[in-house]
Amino acid sequence: MQDKTIAFIGDSLGRQQFQSLMCMATGGEWRADVEDVGKEYGLFKPRGAIRPNGWAYRFSNTNTTILYYWSSTLADLEPLNITDKATDVAMHLDRVPAFMRQFLHQFDVLVLNTGHHWNRGKITANHWVMYVNGKPLKDRRLMAVGNAKNLTVHSVARWLDSQLPSHPRLRAFFRTISPRHFRNGDWNTGGNCDNTTPFTGGSEVSQDESSDPVIAAAVKGTNITLLDITALSDLRDEGHISRYSVKATAGVNDCLHWCLPGIPDTWNELLVAQI
Repeated sequence: MQDKTIAFIGDSLGRQQFQSLMCMATGGEWRADVEDVGKEYGLFKPRGAIRPNGWAYRFSNTNTTILYYWSSTLADLEPLNITDKATDVAMHLDRVPAFMRQFLHQFDVLVLNTGHHWNRGKITANHWVMYVNGKPLKDRRLMAVGNAKNLTVHSVARWLDSQLPSHPRLRAFFRTISPRHFRNGDWNTGGNCDNTTPFTGGSEVSQDESSDPVIAAAVKGTNITLLDITALSDLRDEGHISRYSVKATAGVNDCLHWCLPGIPDTWNELLVAQI
């Protein structure tokens, strides 16, 4: 990866894969040759935000850059009134994030992911208003969350595939969804993942088809590689943060994100093997 850039664009599980790769590349140690180059990509912490909209680090000894950009749905988001904090946000289902369009020419490896923010609660809470062809979406069938996600994922895959001939050095991957393991409820209704023994549900993946048919269908027939981690990650329900978070809240389990070091390291081993 000398003189190359690897980019992750997606949700918090994409962020965890980025964090995993950074830890693997540095050996988990602070290194003087790792430079924060987020400003080169317009990455910053918006006012009032918990964290930046992404990170970018360069290993100066090999000129290798590893970056992450937050785009939880891979739809382009555009505030309708930038002067109003409470403004609705146009969620362009048929348009890739502006960050991807702007910086694609600088990437040598691109890893996309999405999935868990595609629910009505997230869309409402974020004041996202679905748009297609630059106009508010009126088709109620398309506005159903599953159909909207399907449209976006296929739009992103088609656009990216169309760009690959003019970016011959780019290797593009679409990672399948990371599985949740909430049992006896959801994250806010007492759900838990208290198992601590690996492979209690089995240790083999024998299926031929992906457990994420939406992403698999989107990349079929394209030059985008499917990074299929869903079924193998499903075997490791004990690998989640569970109730052991540093900021743990009584009665709340995180059975969505992973402990690090952990399962996302395996995703990166598979990614590196395919590169």
